[in-house]
Amino acid sequence: MAHYMLFYDYVEDVVSRRQPHRAEHLTLVRAGLERGELVMAGAWADPVDGAALVFHVDDRAKVEAFVERDPYVQNGLVTAWRIREWSVVVGGAQ
Repeated sequence: MAHYMLFYDYVEDVVSRRQPHRAEHLTLVRAGLERGELVMAGAWADPVDGAALVFHVDDRAKVEAFVERDPYVQNGLVTAWRIREWSVVVGGAQ
């Protein structure tokens, strides 16, 4: 098992544009949390110009599959995304 950070960059007006897709996005996020794959997730504050999601999975492909299914990505709210493997030194499941 490894930790991965998923970083999103958002369109400038994401707060006004996300509402039609927010419920479906949060359903996807909560499903990942319930499966134990997603550890935490949230948007940057002031400005809301991106987000970070922390995964603990056995395969990076699971994070990539999340991105492919995310309505924020599918509907152009995410301008760029990247996945980085994260070496957790203190805290969290190891």
